[in-house]
Amino acid sequence: MSAALELQGLRIAFDGTTVVDGVSLSVAPGECVAIVGESGAGKSLTARALLGLTPADADVTVERLSLGGTDVAAFAERDWRRLRGARIALVSQDALVSLDPLRRIGAEIAEPLQLHGMVRGRAAVAERVRELLRRVWMPDAERRARQYSHELSGGLRQRALIASALAADPAVLIADEPTTALDATVQARILDLLREIADAGTAVVFISHDFAAVRRLADRVLVMRHGAVVESGEVAEVLERPQHEYTKQLIAATIHEPRSSTGAAADPVLVVTEVSTSFGEVSAVVAASFSVHEGRTLGIVGESGSGKTTLARMIVGVEQPDDGALRWIGDRRVQLVHQNPLGAFDPRWTVGRSLREALEAGGVPRAQRAARVAALLAEVDLEPGLAARRPHALSGGQRQRAAIARALAADPEVLVLDEPVSALDPSVRERILGLLDRVQRERGLTMILVSHDLGVVGAVADEILVMQDGRIVEQGSTAEVFAAPQHPFTRELLEASGTVSP
Repeated sequence: MSAALELQGLRIAFDGTTVVDGVSLSVAPGECVAIVGESGAGKSLTARALLGLTPADADVTVERLSLGGTDVAAFAERDWRRLRGARIALVSQDALVSLDPLRRIGAEIAEPLQLHGMVRGRAAVAERVRELLRRVWMPDAERRARQYSHELSGGLRQRALIASALAADPAVLIADEPTTALDATVQARILDLLREIADAGTAVVFISHDFAAVRRLADRVLVMRHGAVVESGEVAEVLERPQHEYTKQLIAATIHEPRSSTGAAADPVLVVTEVSTSFGEVSAVVAASFSVHEGRTLGIVGESGSGKTTLARMIVGVEQPDDGALRWIGDRRVQLVHQNPLGAFDPRWTVGRSLREALEAGGVPRAQRAARVAALLAEVDLEPGLAARRPHALSGGQRQRAAIARALAADPEVLVLDEPVSALDPSVRERILGLLDRVQRERGLTMILVSHDLGVVGAVADEILVMQDGRIVEQGSTAEVFAAPQHPFTRELLEASGTVSP
């Protein structure tokens, strides 16, 4: 069978610096080929080159680029416009940005049909839009077609974006990190949908940093690092017998063994009894009861809208419950580590200044602050020189470490972390989780970790709460919950995280 897409010898450079070096791949109809690697590997630039969308200041050379046997390597922008959508289409990472906020979903999906003259007449276009929405398993397709992107959840927005990409029936679909920002169960559904699209005959190129997603979806995989392919082959072969050390690291970063707590039961530091709160008519947390034990980690897991972040905000005192009680045993210093450290830091201040402010608030004398800043950075494995940088000049992992350092500046006894690793590459995520484990042991911290990923929570938590629609549907020790989940939603989360077989 001839390839739907063939690429040979792609090289991309900026100002003489090569960022993609000799990448080649081919994808047959009905096949999914994954390109996996961490940030900066060159995988997204490779994906955009397949669509003729490389930046204007890039120096691009390619030995061969063909779509369905047609050589498109020398195509101008005018030629590419006829192909995009009709022959090859893109599903990007951020559906909220990719979908026009001023247009209804139905109009967004209809646009490729009208641009390429595939369907004529308002009724025929509307029917085709509904067919496409049903193809991507969009619930209540007719109503969703009338809505705007901000009225849809992340998973529904991503389905709408996929429907738009499929509208003109392209032979090749490029999916660039399409599930990164989604909850585990929603991610699993999108991956299953992409697999169905491939099985129906479309050639799919799947870009990801996560081998767990690749394992679920792809037939073959290319592993990229520093712009070059370091390993490739059938997914099963690469997963079972990886040859390159970098591939081994990526695979290891997706495997989490559930934590087994040892030692005698600790005393509680927080007792929560029948806590509830609402926002208007919407119940955010309903009758939540649990305890947090000294020196242990409690994991709170659930999808977006489950109430887990609201519960965490009540624990740190940012939100107040409408009913019930949160009772601290003794005086406790509690600090929060936000999900988005870039948004949590003042962008005008250096990291050092932000840390000095936190030390000042904690009563540390001025003469001691410089030494304490250096000590805090060392504690989270950051170089002292990074104190002079502003947050935007740090990598994602460095920013998260700096955010943890600032929280530690106040010498807390309890650390509450809201999705601290959700936006990080797998190996960076593992280093942050390892850092938290070390800091907890060295300081004797009690931690509360909020996440949508049960696999991540299970690796670091002693006890777990599973939340759905504002309610705690299951709780217990990590070992018990993983070994014998009682609630169907918990089992679904475990399957979606790849912790157990579906």
